[in-house]
Amino acid sequence: MRLSGVWFRYARRDPWVLSDVSVKIEPGEIVVVQGHNGAGKSTLLQLAAGVLHPVKGRVTDRPHWVGWVPEHFPAEQPFTVDRYLRAMAAVAGLPETEASSAVQIWSHRLGLVQFRQTRLAELSKGTAQKVGLAQALLVAPDLLILDEPWEGLDAATRDQVPEIVNEVVHRGGSVFVSDHRGETARLPGATQWTVEEATVTAQTPEGVAPWIIEIEVPAADGPATLSKLKADGHDVVRVKDQRAARHAAEAEEPA
Repeated sequence: MRLSGVWFRYARRDPWVLSDVSVKIEPGEIVVVQGHNGAGKSTLLQLAAGVLHPVKGRVTDRPHWVGWVPEHFPAEQPFTVDRYLRAMAAVAGLPETEASSAVQIWSHRLGLVQFRQTRLAELSKGTAQKVGLAQALLVAPDLLILDEPWEGLDAATRDQVPEIVNEVVHRGGSVFVSDHRGETARLPGATQWTVEEATVTAQTPEGVAPWIIEIEVPAADGPATLSKLKADGHDVVRVKDQRAARHAAEAEEPA
């Protein structure tokens, strides 16, 4: 997903919350966005989710299914946890059997079983946040957006957040997280964005070693494979011709 030249403000004469932001999130990438309160982190996440629309600029290549967890779950709704999650599953287009299974799975994983017949308005903030997390995961998201996901959660659920993030990434999805608690250490290797003075700066954290993968292809496919790897943005460290290597090894053998 790409944000290209995005500008946003909430009213015509207000100062710009974000100005000329151009960033992208790749499939399989985790992005953690940081910044002080009021810097524009939540605004950036809502633009990525499609909840807000840019005043200027474009958001393109947004994945098909986006799971969005707002910082403050809107608990003032006249539903029980079970009814709300089933309704959200129906909105997502899940057949009744699949919806029931998904609600059961995430209720168990997030410790919501005992609250399923409780009205949303009667939940604690932390439990309401769990409901918000569950609704975003009923359908496996291509892009999971978490606004301050650790806020208000109990220790056991806070520990589950990195597990859930890694599951999404291992399926080829992307994860976009805001953080002001310093929880970034729970997501090693995440790309870091900083929102400051209406701009967004991206930085890959230091000390994250790249993967080096060796591949072997038939000689005839070598040039096309090399071109494809470069076109996809991969760094080609070395190209070794196996025939030349064998000839060199034979030349070094004693007669």
